[in-house]
Amino acid sequence: MRLSTRIGLAVGVTVPLLVLASGWLLLRLVGHDLHSAEDDHLRTRAAALTADARALLRASAADRPKAADTRERRLFSAALDVGVRVVGPDAGFSGGPQPDPSVALPAHALTPVTVRDGGTSWRALSRTITTARGSGTLWVFSPNAADQAQLRLVRRRVAVTTLTAVPLSGLLAFAVATGATGPLRRLGRRTAGLDPRTSSTRLPDEPSGVTEVDELAATLRTVLARYDEQAARTAEALDTARSFSSAAAHELRTPLMSMGTNLDILAAHPDLPDPDRTEVLADLRTEHARLLNLLVMLRELGRGDLVEAEALGSVDVSETADAAVAEARRRAPDARITLRAEPGATVPGWEPGLRLLLDNLLANALTHGRDGDGRAMVTVGVRRTGEQVVVTVGDAGPGVPADARARIFARFARGPASNGSGLGLTLVAQQAALHRGSVTVTDGPSGTGARFEVRLPSTGGPLPARRDWLIDTAGTKRSQSFPKDAS
Repeated sequence: MRLSTRIGLAVGVTVPLLVLASGWLLLRLVGHDLHSAEDDHLRTRAAALTADARALLRASAADRPKAADTRERRLFSAALDVGVRVVGPDAGFSGGPQPDPSVALPAHALTPVTVRDGGTSWRALSRTITTARGSGTLWVFSPNAADQAQLRLVRRRVAVTTLTAVPLSGLLAFAVATGATGPLRRLGRRTAGLDPRTSSTRLPDEPSGVTEVDELAATLRTVLARYDEQAARTAEALDTARSFSSAAAHELRTPLMSMGTNLDILAAHPDLPDPDRTEVLADLRTEHARLLNLLVMLRELGRGDLVEAEALGSVDVSETADAAVAEARRRAPDARITLRAEPGATVPGWEPGLRLLLDNLLANALTHGRDGDGRAMVTVGVRRTGEQVVVTVGDAGPGVPADARARIFARFARGPASNGSGLGLTLVAQQAALHRGSVTVTDGPSGTGARFEVRLPSTGGPLPARRDWLIDTAGTKRSQSFPKDAS
């Protein structure tokens, strides 16, 4: 059912109910006013007739017929438009419109009361008259016919008004509602033509002059914008999945072939000498570990590309660094790892991503940062500088050549002697960018070794619009196989 029809029906029902309620109240007020005016008239007439009634009772009690007749005529003449009944100890007089004598009257009616005589009702008022010969009662009566006629007239007018208000109010409300809902219908027509799956056309920001319609249009624009955002993120997720499978297939092909060759050797030569068998098995274990590490790194790179704003929170980088250093010390008990972290170095970010950043920087330092004697000395620092939190990881190794520092963060970039997946520092760069920060590598403070510095803003902000570290392969160098260890 259309909104204008609903409004027309609602008004068409509500208005008659309001008219009926107002008519009922009007009847009550009119009836009260009529009774009040009639009662005031009865009190006025009763006060004016009391003296004549008292004189009539005295003349009747003194047995003076002629005087009594005179007083009676004067009493009835003064009564005018009300009925009069005088009841004495031994006589009674009545004249004018009044109930039948057989109708029982109350003993006293000091205030006006209603007396019914068949289908006729009367307003009656009594006054006590005291004389030397005894006391009597003066009754004055007024018929209710005029009041009832006026009430019936008001009742008929209320009924006619109600019956007229039903169609008129409904039609008027329908017409007004049709005009008022015009902007809403126009908005519906514009919205019906939008298909976010096939077109990028969206609702124009054109005020209609109706606050509710403008608010609804703004809500629709927000919903469509969120749809576009989610559609873009879904497309990125699909690209990430395709890139993951493509990268995994490309990078895993050669080591898997190598593992297959080694397995063929073991199967074809069951009597292979023990030294050769041991070497083949060692190669298989090494390649298996590398494959597993590559898959883990690709998965983490995909997670970073797909993280949403809802996953972000306040992260204490000092506590995260402390946990990462403790894990690194457990994995490399022979290494000397020093941590200098200021308390309260918090940033808005993704805690698993920051932990991944620190883990990979430490793993890189433990792998490539050993000195000529094979010792690993790593220093980790966390400090706040202005509106940034700075994380540093330094080692005592050979360092990174200046011409290679721009390439080491690229995907699958590995040195000639590297056994890794080529994704560790890519993950570091990805997480720094995800947190709107930066990562650089320089020489150590003493001129030897490498020093990685990550700067993270300590204030909140939106996620980067484009996150394609797993998807974008342009300009990167891929290795075609895992380098073999020198035997």
